[in-house]
Amino acid sequence: MRFRKFLHGYFALTALFILLSVAGQANALPEGFVYLEEVIPNVKIDLRYYSVNNFVGERIEGYLAPRCILTKEVAEALRKVQEDLKPFGLGLKIYDAYRPQQAVNHFVRWAKDLQDTRMKSKFYPEIEKRDLFSQGYIAEKSSHTRGSTIDLTIVSMTSEGIARELYMGTGFDFFSPKSRPDDLSMAPAQRAQRLLLQTLMKKHGFNPHPQEWWHFTLKNEPYPDTYFDFPVR
Repeated sequence: MRFRKFLHGYFALTALFILLSVAGQANALPEGFVYLEEVIPNVKIDLRYYSVNNFVGERIEGYLAPRCILTKEVAEALRKVQEDLKPFGLGLKIYDAYRPQQAVNHFVRWAKDLQDTRMKSKFYPEIEKRDLFSQGYIAEKSSHTRGSTIDLTIVSMTSEGIARELYMGTGFDFFSPKSRPDDLSMAPAQRAQRLLLQTLMKKHGFNPHPQEWWHFTLKNEPYPDTYFDFPVR
């Protein structure tokens, strides 16, 4: 009787171990990718496409958790940017990182639905939705899907540990010429803060995007021709 109980318990534990191992493998990142908070524990993350606070107005497909996933090379470069900011009471805040292809496909479907303009006043008040493709704000492929592009800003840390974004003149994903890093219509303070972000990111190996002050891609990205589709979780 005791032996039967032992075998029952043994097989039950073995089955549980197998299930946990399978679940762990299902949630494991592909080789070469990391969660940014494991490299920079104090980084601030506001993953907009996991929320409804984005130009579509709903959670985007492929975002199953508010996790910031990047290639190891990008995470290490961002750690160095964070170290440069820390002595001044500043730090990084991430809006988006790795983006699965299914999320890009969601953007494309949304952009083709010209009737859905619920977020126009906040994100693209100066541009007609039908022009988002031709003006380069929406595309069928994104460098984010290669894992080495990051959308981010700078925050000021208060003594209470609250992170306050430096105002850059526009919000994230504001589709307008005003979002260009070198837009001269910005006030001097906003131009200086954009320049600070651009300077630090370039120093640590990133190329800026000409239309978006928040958007950077690692120069020597490890997967320049691969577009991934594993979910963010």
